[in-house]
Amino acid sequence: MEAMYLLQNAITYMEEHLLESISYEATAKSIGMSSYNFHRVFRFMAGMTASEYIRNRRLSLAGQELQNGDILVIDAAYKYGYDTPESFSKAFSRFHGVTPTQAKRKGTELRLFNPLVIKITMEGGNIMHYKIAVQESQKFITIIKAFPNVKMNDENDQSIPNFWTECHNNQQIQRLKSLRPKGKRDVYGLCSPTLKNETHFNYGIGILLDEETDVSTLDELLNSGYSIWETKPMDYVVFKCFGNDSRCIAETWSKFFKEFIPQTGYSQTEDTDYEIYFEEGEEGLFCELWIPVKK
Repeated sequence: MEAMYLLQNAITYMEEHLLESISYEATAKSIGMSSYNFHRVFRFMAGMTASEYIRNRRLSLAGQELQNGDILVIDAAYKYGYDTPESFSKAFSRFHGVTPTQAKRKGTELRLFNPLVIKITMEGGNIMHYKIAVQESQKFITIIKAFPNVKMNDENDQSIPNFWTECHNNQQIQRLKSLRPKGKRDVYGLCSPTLKNETHFNYGIGILLDEETDVSTLDELLNSGYSIWETKPMDYVVFKCFGNDSRCIAETWSKFFKEFIPQTGYSQTEDTDYEIYFEEGEEGLFCELWIPVKK
C-alpha cells in the first residue's frame, strides 16, 4: 500500500509541474525515493517509465491546445519543454500521427493521454511461491559497469544483456567460474543501491568469494579491473524465475510490486538485489531473484 501511495504522490507532483523543467529524478526526490528505485517501481506499477509519462502528457496537452486555441507551433514547442520547433514537431508527429500544423485544423484526429489515477483493484488469485531468507554479509569478485537508471528493467534495451555477452566473449566470466569448485560455479548478477540524487546504478557479474574460492590470483584480478562487491546482512525475499530468457525476471519484478508488497507488508530496501544463475539448477529454472526487504 505504501508503494501505491507514493506512486500517486509522484503522479500528482508530475501533474503540478508538467510545464516546468521536470525529470523522473526530481519526481523521485519529491517523494523521498532514490531515482533508481523510483524508476523501477513506476515502470512496473504504471507500465511505462516516468519520463514516458511526462512526455505523453505534455504532447497530449499540446495537441488539445493547438486544436482549440490560438497558440503558435513555436510557442507550443517551448511551452511543452522542447528546445526547438523541429524536435517538438518530430515528437508530436510520433505521438499523434499528424504534424502540429495539421493538428490546428478542426476535425484532425488526435490522441488523448489522461493522467494516471491509482485505484485499488482485485488482482492475484494465483499462487506465488517465495521464501524469506536471512542472509549474512557476503563478498563477490565481480566485473562492474555503470548504467543509466532508465536502462533498469527496460525490455527494449539490450545494454545489460550486451554486457553479459561481452564478458562471456572476453572469457571474463569463465575466468571467474574457474576459481570455484565444480558444482558450485554459480554466477551472480548484482544491482547496486543508489543515492537519491544519482542517475546511474552499478551492475556486477561475479562469483561468491568465500572459503571455497581460489584466491591465489585475487590480487592479479583486482589489478586487471575486477572488483570486490560486499553486501550487508539483510533479509531477502527469494523468487524462482522459470523461463527461457530474462522476460521471466521482469514478470517476477512486476508481481513483486503488484502482489507481494501490497499483500505482505514488506517493502524493498535500498540495498543490493541480485540474480543467481546456477551451474546445476533445477529443470526450467532461469535464475533465482533475491530482493532485499524489511517489514
